[in-house]
Amino acid sequence: MTAPLPRPLGGAVLAAALVLAGCAGVDGDDAEPRGDVFSLEVGDCLGEAELGAEIDSVEVLPCDEPHASEVYASIILGDPEFPGIAAITAEADERCLAEFEAFTGGPWTDSAYDFTYLHPTEGSWANGDREILCQIYDPAGPTTGSLQGAAG
Repeated sequence: MTAPLPRPLGGAVLAAALVLAGCAGVDGDDAEPRGDVFSLEVGDCLGEAELGAEIDSVEVLPCDEPHASEVYASIILGDPEFPGIAAITAEADERCLAEFEAFTGGPWTDSAYDFTYLHPTEGSWANGDREILCQIYDPAGPTTGSLQGAAG
């Protein structure tokens, strides 16, 4: 699974890669809670993730604490064969945009918030991964609480 780089507000959507590779747990007593990227759900709030890097887990945080993004939609792709990254990101751009506007209650073009997503890679597709996870975030920095209904 992969996630794109943040898009400039008002600009074209840029797809890049947070590659989601496998399972994970907690890495010791002092580690932040980690979540298997394939177990994320709508409503999960996430810590910072390294863009463009292959990952197998993400930091899952309570939404009432400062967090980098919130999963606001899950989209399941139906293609039997891997359609290619360009086709996946084009569909993610379109569908996450529509879901963004439904989630926030306003158009993305007028919003202070932006979106990104996690999407399948060719390798994860071969293992049955068909899910795009849309995430909302504030380009100005971490947020506290859900951004649902936060058009602005």
